Amino acid sequence: MGLFKMFKEDVDVVFDQDPAARSYLEVILTYSGLHAIWAHRVAHACFRRKFFFLARVISQISRFFTGIEIHPGAKIGRRFFIDHGMGVVIGETCEIGNNVTIFQGVTLGGTGKEKGKRHPTLLDNSLVATGAKVLGSITIGENSKVGAGSVVLNDVPDNSTVVGIPGHVVVQNGKKVRKKDLDHHKLPDPVYDRLNHLETELEKMKEELKEAKGVK
Repeated sequence: MGLFKMFKEDVDVVFDQDPAARSYLEVILTYSGLHAIWAHRVAHACFRRKFFFLARVISQISRFFTGIEIHPGAKIGRRFFIDHGMGVVIGETCEIGNNVTIFQGVTLGGTGKEKGKRHPTLLDNSLVATGAKVLGSITIGENSKVGAGSVVLNDVPDNSTVVGIPGHVVVQNGKKVRKKDLDHHKLPDPVYDRLNHLETELEKMKEELKEAKGVK
């Protein structure tokens, strides 16, 4: 697909996703998410041709004007939509499929200084809501959703909804997932574990207090 045809498709997806969009002129002139995607299309074309410095310059100029940082090495598919977009960060080795939507404050980042594939892959029709952090070389499955404010550190199956810190699957294939059914994902939940520990300690203190009162 030609670059300009893809630009036209990027505009059309705004009308599909955003009920506030009123006219082509408004969308083309005022939608920062669209501007960031267009700048990335150009920067990525430069990056693929090994014009690395030029690609970075374009991406940084785009970041300055839009508040959205997309590394020129990231691979982004068709009909990608960034809603609002301020604070979005997309890392170098990210791979984003078709019909993907992300909201403001989303980070698709790495977890350290590892080499190679170190950023997430978002498959077709996935959605990442406001403020979510998807970190590391993991995959968000097709038709899956990441809830607002979640921190996702492990792969997410297709047709799933993930929430929480760390993120855990709550809906899969249209059915609610019970807590004990999540073991195969091996997602630790330190907050939950700590609360359980504190509750146990509190019960022990209550018992000891009762015994002490009984002695008196």
